Amino acid sequence: MSLEIRLNDRLSNVELVSKESNKLLIKVDDKLYELDMIKVGEGMYSILLEGKSYNVEIIEKDSAKQYNVNTPGKSYDLEIIDAETRYLMSRKGNDLEDADNIISSPMPGKIVKIPVKAGDKVETGQTVIIVSAMKMESEYKAGNTGIVKEVHVSEGDTIEGNQPLITIE
Repeated sequence: MSLEIRLNDRLSNVELVSKESNKLLIKVDDKLYELDMIKVGEGMYSILLEGKSYNVEIIEKDSAKQYNVNTPGKSYDLEIIDAETRYLMSRKGNDLEDADNIISSPMPGKIVKIPVKAGDKVETGQTVIIVSAMKMESEYKAGNTGIVKEVHVSEGDTIEGNQPLITIE
């Protein structure tokens, strides 16, 4: 089965070619990857890829097709784009490439630090906000280069899950 997946601003076709126990062969666009992947906790996975180990946290957002993917150094927005998603986006007049980049936390927490302010230019991968949730601090990074349009919260604020924190244009 092949799916179209948006990871931040990159669209890719992802196909599960084969699965045997915890060994997966996946195809991303035209490149094959052999993974050894195990679930180590609720939403937590350990992945071996080309001799390197990766710890990944996958948290469902409002929709079953939208997720926050966190690694020790980066955070990503992941969305599964299927026929229903494309239809709903066309009804709303949204295009995948034109959507605003709204940074939000998938769970309640507390704002620890905001190293940017409205009007600042940010680069892809730059930390824009740090949130403490479930006794862990998570850095949320810009998914693409742009200008901080609005910071919706302040340091020390308590936030709800899926609450908009920062908007980047």
